[in-house]
Amino acid sequence: MTIRESGEMYLETILVLSQTSSTVRAIDVGTYMGFSKPSVSRAIGLLKKDGLVITDAQGYLKLTAEGEAKAKRIYERHTLLTKLFADLGVDEETAAEDACRIEHYLSDKTFDAIKNHVSIYGDKAKLKK
Repeated sequence: MTIRESGEMYLETILVLSQTSSTVRAIDVGTYMGFSKPSVSRAIGLLKKDGLVITDAQGYLKLTAEGEAKAKRIYERHTLLTKLFADLGVDEETAAEDACRIEHYLSDKTFDAIKNHVSIYGDKAKLKK
C-alpha cells in the first residue's frame, strides 16, 4: 500500500510528538501541523483504515509497527536531507522546508545513494580535522 505525502506527514508528526510526550492526541497533531480538527480526523481515519495508526481506549494515537517503520523512514529522510542542505550553506529554515518537499518523492534507491555518499563524505571530513 502506498500512502500519499499528506499521510506521510501525519505519520511523521505523530512520531515526532511521541518523542517528547508519552501521549499524542489528534488535537496535538492538528496544533503541530496547523490543520483543522475535521482535516485531522479524516486523515487519522484513513491511516487507521490502512493499519498504520490505532487509537487506544483514552483516544490517544499510537503508530502500529508498520506505521512506525514508515514514519521513521520519512523522518530519517527529513533529518538527513535537512542536514545535507544546511552543510551545503542553505539557511536552516529553507533547508528544512526543501527537505520536507523532497523527502516524499525520492526513491529508496536514490535516498540510499545519498545516505551512503553523506556517510563517506562525513568520514573523510572527520579524517581531515
